[in-house]
Amino acid sequence: MTESAHSITIVGWREWIALPGAGIPWIKAKLDTGARTSSVHAYDVELVGEGDDERVRFRIRPWQESADDAVVVECPVHDRRSVRSSSGHVEERLVVLMDIAIMGRPVTTEVTLSNRDTMGFRMLIGRQALRHGFVVDSARSFLGGRAPREVRRANRGR
Repeated sequence: MTESAHSITIVGWREWIALPGAGIPWIKAKLDTGARTSSVHAYDVELVGEGDDERVRFRIRPWQESADDAVVVECPVHDRRSVRSSSGHVEERLVVLMDIAIMGRPVTTEVTLSNRDTMGFRMLIGRQALRHGFVVDSARSFLGGRAPREVRRANRGR
């Protein structure tokens, strides 16, 4: 086996991941090789600062249909991009760099800020993040385990 083969991690098409820089230990994500960039559900998005010091402040709710455990995140604006959704709609999105952990492996990746309220997952992980040694097994889910049952139950339907 080559050295690079040792660093491959097989993941399912959906996984519970962490956003350590935002203090979020559990957020359910869809791992999507059809998407280039990752995306997170962000709301109350507000630009602060300007020029080289432009930052964005936003909130993340890690649980579907629940405001529990919402966090405020502030970070530099990395870029602005036109993103085409799966339905063909194009919108300009802010891009930030975020630390994520997939199956405990830390990765820094570009993440677009988007309203994902109607989506089944609060986060989508795209190819830019997955290229850091992850292979998606589309027939499997939650290979890295699930959020503890008591955590999932406490946040279901709230």
